[in-house]
Amino acid sequence: MSTTLSPQPASHRPRPALSPAQLRLRANYRNLALWTLQGWAAMFFLAAGYAKISEPMDNLVALMTWPAYVNESLVRGLGIVEMVLSLGLIAPLASWTLGRWPLLVSAAGLIVLETVMLAVHAIQLDVGLTLTNLALLAITVPVLLGRRAPR
Repeated sequence: MSTTLSPQPASHRPRPALSPAQLRLRANYRNLALWTLQGWAAMFFLAAGYAKISEPMDNLVALMTWPAYVNESLVRGLGIVEMVLSLGLIAPLASWTLGRWPLLVSAAGLIVLETVMLAVHAIQLDVGLTLTNLALLAITVPVLLGRRAPR
């Protein structure tokens, strides 16, 4: 009885170990990607927050329907919160040691805010803003997961 060994599928083959230089290069690319995502999210939320605190309510209602249903103070307050959280995303630029916890808190806060606003826009059947919030979640979640403490 002859048994022939079939080649293992690619998913079961052992991977060759990476050299220290390859590991550093991967870490550098990962760091660059995370900083890029942090910058995009910070720019978006800084601009969105500024618009919420500076634009007249009529303009905000024309752009987004939900401000018509809430108090103006809530809209302005959300704008301030968005601006503060966006600055927290780039806090590590000042000091990585002191800026790590504001980054993590800001990313978590923005994820909560994006999730709530995703639900609000989905309930109102506003497809454009729903997709925008999905894209923002796709940017912010990797930042939180990638910047948490290494295991």
